[in-house]
Amino acid sequence: MTKKRRGGGRNKKGRGHVKSDKAIKRNSVKNMVEAAAVRDMSEASVYAEYALPKLYVRLAYCISCAIHAKVVRVRSDKPGAINSRKNRAPPPRAIFKDGKRVNPAVAAALAAKQAQL
Repeated sequence: MTKKRRGGGRNKKGRGHVKSDKAIKRNSVKNMVEAAAVRDMSEASVYAEYALPKLYVRLAYCISCAIHAKVVRVRSDKPGAINSRKNRAPPPRAIFKDGKRVNPAVAAALAAKQAQL
């Protein structure tokens, strides 16, 4: 089939790379052999104890790909939001009452109700 334009009419040259400072980086460690075949290989092996090699991969996702792959969640632009980029406060600590974990929002509502009484 003939080709009308060399670039296919699209400006997509050099779009496959992510700047390393902006990228979301994750380390992935996997066994080279899947779990189902490990036992078969150990039985067929000459060596009594042989450690199977692992596959170490450093993945770099762009923001949109990391969100799509559910590596990270969507981050809000609002400065007061819990998942905001500018929110540097530590996450709320878990509150325990009678040996059970209590939702912080529910605990705050109960404290406010007790203060009114």
